[in-house]
Amino acid sequence: MASGKLSPRQKMINVMYLVFISMIAMQMSKEVLSAFGFMNEKLTENNTTASVKNMATLENLATKADEQPEKYSELYAKAIEVDKLSSKFNDYLEEKKQFFLRDQKDLTNYEAMDQTGVVDEHFFKGDNFTMEGQEFLDQINGYRDAIIKLIGEKSPLATTIKNRFDTSPQDAKGGKQLWLKNRYEGFPLISTITNLTSMQTDIKTTQTDIFGTLLGGQLESDVSMSNYKTILIPEKSAFFQGENFKGKIVLGRYDASLVPSEVVVNGQKITNIQEGGAILDFPAGGVGEREIKGKFVFIENGKPVEIEISSTYAVIPKPNSAVISADKMNVVYRGVANPMTISIPGIPDNLVNASGAGLSRASGSGKYIMTPGTGREVKINVTGKLPNGQSVSSSQDFRIKDIPSPSGAIRKQSGYVKMPSSSLENSTVSAELPDFDFDLSLNTSGFTIKVPGQSAVVVSGNRMNDAAQKAIAKAKRGDVITIFDIKSSLSGNTSYKIKDASAVSIEIQ
Repeated sequence: MASGKLSPRQKMINVMYLVFISMIAMQMSKEVLSAFGFMNEKLTENNTTASVKNMATLENLATKADEQPEKYSELYAKAIEVDKLSSKFNDYLEEKKQFFLRDQKDLTNYEAMDQTGVVDEHFFKGDNFTMEGQEFLDQINGYRDAIIKLIGEKSPLATTIKNRFDTSPQDAKGGKQLWLKNRYEGFPLISTITNLTSMQTDIKTTQTDIFGTLLGGQLESDVSMSNYKTILIPEKSAFFQGENFKGKIVLGRYDASLVPSEVVVNGQKITNIQEGGAILDFPAGGVGEREIKGKFVFIENGKPVEIEISSTYAVIPKPNSAVISADKMNVVYRGVANPMTISIPGIPDNLVNASGAGLSRASGSGKYIMTPGTGREVKINVTGKLPNGQSVSSSQDFRIKDIPSPSGAIRKQSGYVKMPSSSLENSTVSAELPDFDFDLSLNTSGFTIKVPGQSAVVVSGNRMNDAAQKAIAKAKRGDVITIFDIKSSLSGNTSYKIKDASAVSIEIQ
């Protein structure tokens, strides 16, 4: 244009034209830079709003986890982990923004943020990345992978989050281009700041999506038809022979994780709550219709909500046999106090008498303790007096069993155990009763230990003496040491002789 055989006038016109074009391009560039700045302001404002919303959701989950821990504590723990990961990554991005803007005197003068060098020098070194550039990529990938691991690959959000934080090579002229170069190399400073703020927006959106999914999934589970059960509501609680049965069947929602804060029945607080239901156990009372009144109390949004209990039941008269049951099993064990419940339907507990060798009354209606003596069987006889003065009686035989032989254990491990000799020297030998119905405590009084190539050592008590420790110290790796003849006594009843515990073998590592 401004060269060759052009006249001086034409050369001047061409130069002015180039200057004019440059001025237009500069003006457009300034407008674009300002647009990036205004977009960054809007994103920052939205991020503040999203943070407040996410914090409110997290606090709501915390309240629900406190009110109904069985239902919400696991969801709250997952939400807390999401919040920790998100806050850490968000803070990292905020530090990067502050680093890039450190030399800017006016943070609202977006037209002055057209330089590319501060970002390029920080992230790139020739065709490669700087240490900071690689760290930036690792932070994005680490956050994405940690979140997906937390919510699970099968989560409906997994694909969205992968795409949201995708750092794979991008399409560009001439083929694929590395993501970091494609998005950050050669771009004005304000566009990089806006990109980082946009990524912070993605973090807030991810938190919102996950929190919503956690709460929504629980609410969907709450109203699922699988949580409903049929409930039979008879017109009355007892019918005479020859009558028509009258009543109705309804659906009721069953939620084992919904635990009330308080249950009151007939003026008494019920503390035995199992699978969302209050377990009732009280004397049925005299013959006739009896009322059950009270309330369920739940805490919802920090306030108590009461649900009324109102029902009736019937006590049927004139039974012809006693009801006798062993609370633990169909047998009683020698050497321990066996709890039993003995009653006759329709007869008050004070008019029921039970007798048997080793049987005594305990605290509570119909409660007894059986402490059997010698022999293999014990008979329990029960008599009761009906309201009309008539007596009824019944009896039942129970088998008597000895406490089974305990298992020898080293550090509470039975059978074949592997450990270093140094650990064995300081270990405790015990006798255990695995799968026994009673919670009994056994005290080890002595045992014998045999180390290959050494004489057997008899030990008193439950820990290794000096002789045992010296023998163990000579054991080699792979040697199998045996502890046998383990003697113990029953805590609280030393007169009962416990059988010797089975041996335990220890392989030296």
